[in-house]
Amino acid sequence: MAPALAVYDQESTDNQKTGALGKTASGKHLRIRSYPKFNTLQEERIYRKQHLAAAFRVFADRGFDEGVAGHISVRDPVLTDHFWLNPLSMHFSQIKVSDLILVNEAGEVVEGDEPINAAAFAIHSEIHKARPDVHAACHAHSVHGKAFSVFGRELDMMTQDALRFYKSHAVYDNFGGIVLDREEGKRIARALGGGKAVILQNHGLLTCGSSVDAAAFWFLSLERTCHAQLLVDAASSDKPGYRKILISDDEAAFSYTQVGTEEKGWLAFQPYYDEQLAKTGGSFLR
Repeated sequence: MAPALAVYDQESTDNQKTGALGKTASGKHLRIRSYPKFNTLQEERIYRKQHLAAAFRVFADRGFDEGVAGHISVRDPVLTDHFWLNPLSMHFSQIKVSDLILVNEAGEVVEGDEPINAAAFAIHSEIHKARPDVHAACHAHSVHGKAFSVFGRELDMMTQDALRFYKSHAVYDNFGGIVLDREEGKRIARALGGGKAVILQNHGLLTCGSSVDAAAFWFLSLERTCHAQLLVDAASSDKPGYRKILISDDEAAFSYTQVGTEEKGWLAFQPYYDEQLAKTGGSFLR
């Protein structure tokens, strides 16, 4: 199966959205990758599934797997109350398009031969239901994310990358054990609110986006930002001269428009997708 490729948009407004310099010295508009336009919903379904499979490979490369824990979902564009998930016991590094499982809002498998993670359904179903603008969500037990989650606090706005989450992340501060109850999923969705990420106390990270690309990139960035904060907090603890300097609200709010939009999230994931195509020969597309 050939990959569904992103189109290139020559509009300067899209260049501004992505932060690119939009013209050559001769005045010609440069081509900036943007989310594709599809002729049919079936074409978009293929695209979403391809990028979902790639996201699992990217997560595997970064060690975000842990047994059967962790899941990424993407809403089906045809059956919009259904979403695609990973099979329960397949390693992220092995997942292909043909392995993905389609479930309905009752948690019943509509397409596929394997069960799904019950916690995945409990969380993702409620997020997709509460947020029609969200088409994908990612959750994994990454090391630095779960380490930072123990503190039950939001990130400090102290690096440019942290600003992707300015006023756009929250903390769910009630660890209720393994999430098997849809009521717990509803509480997590409420904690997420209108943001792109929620830190699940004593548990891990969850991100979401209007595309699986954006949701996956937000997760990559949030994990690294948690890592950076852990390093900074350790370095500044009881050490004269190691005072944390935070970014002002005005600067954070302005910078968020440069680094935290959905267009930026989608674009930032494309190099990772390209890497998977190159290193696997596109085997995950099957």
